[in-house]
This record gives sequence, C-alpha cells and structure tokens, in this order.
Amino acid sequence: MREPLWQSDAAIAATGGNSSRRWTASGVSIDSRTVEPGDLFVAIRGPAQDGHKFVKDALANGAVCALVDHIPEDVPADASLLIVADTLAGLNALAVAARQRVDARIIAVTGSVGKTGTKEMLRAAFGAVGKTHASVASYNNLWGVPLSLARMPADTQFGIFEIGMNHAGEIAPLSRLVQPDVAIITAIAAAHIGHFASVTEIAEAKAEIFAGLKSDGVALINRDSEFFDLLAERAGGKARMIRSFGSHAQADIRLQKAVPHSHCTCVAATILGQAATYKIGLVGRHWAMNSLAVMGAIAACDQDLALASLALGNLASLAGRGMRHQLQLATGEFTLFDDSYNANPASMRAAIENLAHQSPEKSGRRIAVIGDMAELGTHSQDYHLELANIMQQQKIDLIFAAGPEMAAMYAALPKRMQGAHKSDAAELAKPVIDGLRPGDIVMVKGSLSSGMSRVVAALLTFSETGQVAAPRGIEDAV
Repeated sequence: MREPLWQSDAAIAATGGNSSRRWTASGVSIDSRTVEPGDLFVAIRGPAQDGHKFVKDALANGAVCALVDHIPEDVPADASLLIVADTLAGLNALAVAARQRVDARIIAVTGSVGKTGTKEMLRAAFGAVGKTHASVASYNNLWGVPLSLARMPADTQFGIFEIGMNHAGEIAPLSRLVQPDVAIITAIAAAHIGHFASVTEIAEAKAEIFAGLKSDGVALINRDSEFFDLLAERAGGKARMIRSFGSHAQADIRLQKAVPHSHCTCVAATILGQAATYKIGLVGRHWAMNSLAVMGAIAACDQDLALASLALGNLASLAGRGMRHQLQLATGEFTLFDDSYNANPASMRAAIENLAHQSPEKSGRRIAVIGDMAELGTHSQDYHLELANIMQQQKIDLIFAAGPEMAAMYAALPKRMQGAHKSDAAELAKPVIDGLRPGDIVMVKGSLSSGMSRVVAALLTFSETGQVAAPRGIEDAV
C-alpha cells in the first residue's frame, strides 16, 4: 500500500485552487491510462490531447481527485475535482511545494547523451545510502520534471531528476524548479543540432542547468569535453565548487581503466585522489564514464562510496538502453543488445564501440542494426555518412540499416559489410532474422522516431516462437 503523498488541504494551499471534497492522494498522474487507485489526476493540455477529455476515465480508474481548470461536460459537478486557473501552473505549484517541504539533497542531471542511464545509476547508488526518489523513464521536460517533483514523498532524503531540452531556454526554468544541490552535465554532443546553429549553442543550453543550482551547490562537469572551460565558466557564478570527471589527467574523478565484459564493466578510477575499483552491471566504456559522475555526486553529498559502488554492480541493464538478451535460433543462440530507445551521433558511436569490444562465439559476427538519427538538420547527411567510416574502423562485420537518412551510409559500406537496407524498421526485421546464425552479437539502435524497437520486438518474438511476426515496437503502444 502506498503512503499518503498529498492531503487535499496541502494541495489547495499550494495551487490556490478550490475543491469541495476532502481527499488523500498517494500518487500523481497525467495519464488516465496508467492512473492507479489513490492518484491525483492532472488534466494537462498537451499539443495533441487535452487531459480534460479523460477526467471521467481517470476517476473511473481510481483517481481520488482530478486537477482541472473547468468541469468537463461528461463529469458530474459534484465529482472530486480541484479547480485551478491553469493545470500546468497547478502542477508546477505542486512541484514547488514538494521541493520546499523536503529536507533532501537534490541531484539534477543533463547532457546530450547518458542522461537517463546516469539518472538510473544515481537512483541505485543513492538508494543504497538513503530513501531516494527519482524521476521515471525519461520524464525530463516541462511536464515530466514538475510531475516528478510533485511525486516526491515528504521524507525523501535524496532526489534525482533528469532535465532535457530540444531548444535553448528550456532547461533554466526546470533547474529553478528543481533547485539542485548537485548539477551534472554528462557530455556535450550534436543531439538536436537541427535546432541549433552549432554544438557550442548546445553547450550553452545545457549550462542552463546551473541556473537553479543552490548557492552552496556543486557542479559536476565532464573534463574530457571540449566545452569544459565554457561550462566551468557558466557554473562559476553559481556553484560553491566545480568538480570534474573523465579520463583527463586533471579530472577530479578520473577513469584509469574500463574493461567491458559480457555482463558487466570493471572500472578502475581515482576519486578525489583515492584509488577505487568497482563493477557496473552494464556493458560499455560509456557506462564507466557516467559512473564517474555518480561517484562524484556521492562524494559531493558526503555519502559512502563503497555502498554506492556495490549498488552499481547490481544494476540491471535498461530496456532500450543497452539491455542484453540471450536469444534462441533453431541451431543455437545469439546475443541482442537492445539500444533502440534513441540515438544521436555520440551515442551511436558509443554503441558501435561497445559492439566492437564484444567477443562472438565460434563463427558468430558483430552485427549492427541501425536506424535514422533524428533532429540533425542540415548536418544530417554528414553525421550519417560518418557512421560508415566508424563501422569499418571498429571492424563491425555486418550492417543492416533502415530509413532514408541511412541510405547513403549503407551505400558507402564495402559489399562484405552490407546486410540489407530498407525504407523503415518494419521492413528490416525479416532480413535481419534471415541473416542470423549462432554466436552472432546484434546491436539495435536508432532514434525513437526510426522505430527500431520494432526490430527488437521481432527478434524477441522469433526467439520465443520461431515465427517472423509483424513487428510492433513501443511506438505502436496506445
């Protein structure tokens, strides 16, 4: 049974709204389909849907109250409603109140790559030393951040929040809402470059995370980034202390060695002058790099590094973000790395490098199955073409590709490396399955819009049934 999260009186005081009933909510939701009994449902007006259309459903599914800006036509006037002038403003007001009522250390993380994975590592590490609340999935935008704050229990000791953006100016207000004690920038890369004139502009936008940093706060910045000096300068006016992480000789938390294995990565690091070795239950050097930021946050909050490192060793891989599956063929097994949730040039390179470090069994091959990288604007063709060179440098054996942006990249590959190119992910699933043999190691990756999770779904189904089914991915979920 969930603990009480919001009493009606506290919610009314926070939002300035009106409610004719008294209630106690044990959760907050903005999706009527996933409402749990006891939730407060917030009727958000989004670009595609108005949550007020689903208030009736939310109440029927067990919501104890709905936060609305008017009484919907299909809802009785005496229904349990909290009426405010604007529902997004109301959600933000709950977020502010939730932040004010906790005596917790708050950590915020942003970056072009590694946000969600680092957030999950932070959740595990801080969860080993105290009661920890963290945002779910990739709830990192103007709805997800206040929702995650509004869900934070009053007795939280550590709060972990991911903050993302597509455009300049989006991170600063979210940082001011979160008011972090520790602000992390994982890396700067050409993600969403289609919305910016340069990667420098992306760095400036990511530096907005320091806008809400508390006056005694700590900034954690990737020392290997070419934008380190810029980011440190932006943090300088806000942070009490700037600490760096990376493989750079001057990094405060320095990676000495990362050794990926089939199910984990072993790390040797120097943390504020002290040697440390630990294991991460995730595969890849990029996970090791992000773990340095986690250790830096643990140290900044004066918590036990040993307990945190043990938690990282038990961390399971994340669906769509490098999750490892051992799957069946009629004549043997193959390995699937599901990295299908999203992609940009930096994360694609990291995934390819991770694949290159894998050791196939017997006659197995390293196979990359990749889809278009979105929001690269006029730079798109160059970034996609560059992958052909990276594939050859990393000695990937076979490449399957989907999407119009991948066509030129695929054509630039040597014939021996060409598996198939199709216009979309749904068409690519069968050629991939037909081309598999025992011992293969397959990595699937692409931007969410490329639908590469359909290929993953087809591979999972084939392993279970031996049948090539019409592929469905997370993009098809209702």
